[in-house]
Amino acid sequence: MMELIAFAGIALIKIAIVMIVVLTTVAFLTLAERKVLSWMQDRMGPMEVGPYGILQPLADGLKLFFKEDIIPTGANWVLFSLAPILSLVPALIGFAVIPYGPNKQVELFGYTFNPFVITDINIGILYILAFASIGAYGIILGGWSSNNKYSLLGGLRAAAQVISYELNIGLAIIGVLILSGSLSMVKIAEAQAGGFWHWYLFGGVQIIGFVVYLISAVAETNRLPFDLPEAESELVAGWMTEYSGMRFAFFFMAEYTNMVLVSCTAAVLFLGGWQAPYPGTLLPENRPGSKVSFGSCSRSISSYLCSSGYGPHYPGCATIS
Repeated sequence: MMELIAFAGIALIKIAIVMIVVLTTVAFLTLAERKVLSWMQDRMGPMEVGPYGILQPLADGLKLFFKEDIIPTGANWVLFSLAPILSLVPALIGFAVIPYGPNKQVELFGYTFNPFVITDINIGILYILAFASIGAYGIILGGWSSNNKYSLLGGLRAAAQVISYELNIGLAIIGVLILSGSLSMVKIAEAQAGGFWHWYLFGGVQIIGFVVYLISAVAETNRLPFDLPEAESELVAGWMTEYSGMRFAFFFMAEYTNMVLVSCTAAVLFLGGWQAPYPGTLLPENRPGSKVSFGSCSRSISSYLCSSGYGPHYPGCATIS
């Protein structure tokens, strides 16, 4: 009985650590995006809250927490409240199968556990794709339950786009699954050990698959230039038109959480996961190279932030907001 309690306690601690890191990253990604876009458009961005605006995410969170939460007349309040949860929770659940280091057991106080992997299931990538598809239900329900035609149109367009690009993502990773011979995220990362020339992006010649995955992931997360579901010029805010307060914050957090999740998945599938670029760099061979995985994820996320600035605005051009 004690072993079961210890196992559950260790699992909860690992989940709590990952959730804290992910949600903190999501909060500061909002600041990073505003800073990147302001630099590209010759503006200063947030500067008032804290040194150089670094506490702006905290101010935004407090504002949304205390903001009045309104449910429109005629809206289905059960589904209206459930939709943001259906968008955020599946995105957070996907991090359970991401390997953050080597699949090695560590003994502490008489208990043996794996500190770098929450769980290793033999269908890890299918697990991520399955829960990611559930997020589409949150978008559809959010648009339909609002009793607003603009929200309904935004929900339908978002669902159509998400479902369309899921097929592309599935096809893009088939080459990786064939090369690794496994659906486990841990096994896929371990199969790319030994240097960057063993990464599937280079050694497996999966460059086309990586590009297709990257484009499809941008579409899946409704980011520019695939932001038609929430195009402000014609649909106000898409399926989120009637949302305010923490319900709106859940949708907002779900979008950025999905950005982090697809970036982590790309790092594992194509960029070696936690493996170092070549043996003997950054960290010894017998220690985790999670810094490398963090760097790969950061580069993927940076592409999101920079792509948001292209289109109607160009670097060096001042805009009036």
